[in-house]
Amino acid sequence: MQPGTHFSFGDHKEHGFVASFTSSIPQHLAHWFLEREQYEPVPGEPRLYRLSEPERDGVRRTRQAVHDLRRRGYTVQADIRLNPADTASPPRPVRPNRFQERRSRLAQAAAGRTTQRSTPPTTSPASARPIPPEPTYAPTVHRTALPGGRSR
Repeated sequence: MQPGTHFSFGDHKEHGFVASFTSSIPQHLAHWFLEREQYEPVPGEPRLYRLSEPERDGVRRTRQAVHDLRRRGYTVQADIRLNPADTASPPRPVRPNRFQERRSRLAQAAAGRTTQRSTPPTTSPASARPIPPEPTYAPTVHRTALPGGRSR
């Protein structure tokens, strides 16, 4: 293993996809990271972890773990087939997205000039309606009695 390596990923005959860590990283921190990447400790092997459910897309999940740890700044050594930097995944087919196309057309239309208004509307202080001040008292409402009946 290269000096300064924090994690190592590979294949194991008995345990499948495995990860181990070196003494350059504290044990509790390595345990925390590997559990987050869905690795579990191998009983009887203090620094060895195996991928839980390796039959469920194990190669991709191991590559993702290698990528995640490298992105966090750790030095990771991995087998060739598990190293995301050495193996390129096949390109995914691109499906047209009608909503994206519509948003693009709307954005282009919004960026262009409009023909509906030639000049922007202007308001002058003289044409604006003044706002009356709020009363300082509560207005009283007087009701008049209806002829020939009771008042409400």
